[in-house]
Amino acid sequence: MKLFGTAVLVVCAVYCAPPMRADSVSPVSGHDMYMSYCASCHGRDGKGNGPVAASLKTAPADLTMLSARNNGQFPEKRVYGTIRGNVRVASHGSAEMPVWGHIFEKMGDSAQAQMRLSNLVSYLRSIQSK
Repeated sequence: MKLFGTAVLVVCAVYCAPPMRADSVSPVSGHDMYMSYCASCHGRDGKGNGPVAASLKTAPADLTMLSARNNGQFPEKRVYGTIRGNVRVASHGSAEMPVWGHIFEKMGDSAQAQMRLSNLVSYLRSIQSK
């Protein structure tokens, strides 16, 4: 799993402009966090077409279709739990695979981690297909 995590960070460092350390991304911007933490797998547009996607055993989800797959309702609690690490997603690998919620907690205090999670979930809500 260490090799996969390294590959994701390398791809993200190249793919996510401007390159920045994960902890330097503002917790205020859900968009910036998405581009830094999620786009390498899920794609810049959220459709599951990121540069790492082809190398994964399970294709990343199209994050723009979360509401459509849930009868038009954005599954906020499930999305929050997935990012936080409370909801298991097969494509995210074993428990040793980095889960952003745990990483966010190490970047600052709990209020800042909560802000990161909330703003990232809000951004995902904003990119839902109509």
